[in-house]
Amino acid sequence: MEFMEILKAIILGIVEGITEWLPISSTGHMILVEEFIQLDLSQAFKEMFFYVIQLGAILAVVVIYFHKLNPFSPSKSKEEKTQTWDIWKKVVIGCIPAAAIGLPLNDWADENLLNSTVVAMALIIYGILFIVIENKHKDREPSITDFSQLTYMKAFQIGLFQALSIIPGTSRSGSSILGSIVLGTSRFIATEFSFFMSIPIMFGISFLKIIKFGFDFTGLEFAVLLSGMLTAFLVSIVAIKFLIGYLKRNDFKAFGWYRIVLGAIVLIYFMFV
Repeated sequence: MEFMEILKAIILGIVEGITEWLPISSTGHMILVEEFIQLDLSQAFKEMFFYVIQLGAILAVVVIYFHKLNPFSPSKSKEEKTQTWDIWKKVVIGCIPAAAIGLPLNDWADENLLNSTVVAMALIIYGILFIVIENKHKDREPSITDFSQLTYMKAFQIGLFQALSIIPGTSRSGSSILGSIVLGTSRFIATEFSFFMSIPIMFGISFLKIIKFGFDFTGLEFAVLLSGMLTAFLVSIVAIKFLIGYLKRNDFKAFGWYRIVLGAIVLIYFMFV
């Protein structure tokens, strides 16, 4: 029994590690996966698990971008350290809308919006938006190709788009990437800024969920949580590197089509369950 629960956590960690970074909605995938793989643990633990497992995914960003995000690196010049602090300032500003809107409404959204219909419609609508926006911008040169060109106002506006991810199925990365492209950033800046903004947001949400659940884990609960986080961490490293490599030759339209297909599957499946 314990082995099976850990195996389930590993599978869920794989799904989380892939879908957290690709703009395809981890919630949409988790809803389907949970239909076939359900943890045999308390409801309170499962609610906490599906948030805290994301810490493993977030740590992958920290590891991959440690040098770029480390303002104390001895190998950086004074100018480079200043540029790193500037990125962090923009990340903090970009996180303000999510902290002001998303955190207070997080539990409400889970209770009222976390259902198959909302998730399916969000998947489909955002999928269409990815295709439309990419087509609209395919012949346009982005005005922001470096973080030094990203203003504090633009960072805040991207944060407003990220706050839309309070709606399940939209995807946190999907919301911020779409918003960034609309505001004129390159795909690389849009993607990396989305990665960076996830660090304080997901640490904050995970911390609140752990506090709400408490630290009184059973041995099995701790093993399940650790297995899920470690798997999400390892898979996230692969997923992040894949996405960065993919964007060197492609745009986001394929993800748009994928979202539309997934949304249709979710809608049809739960219509007949």
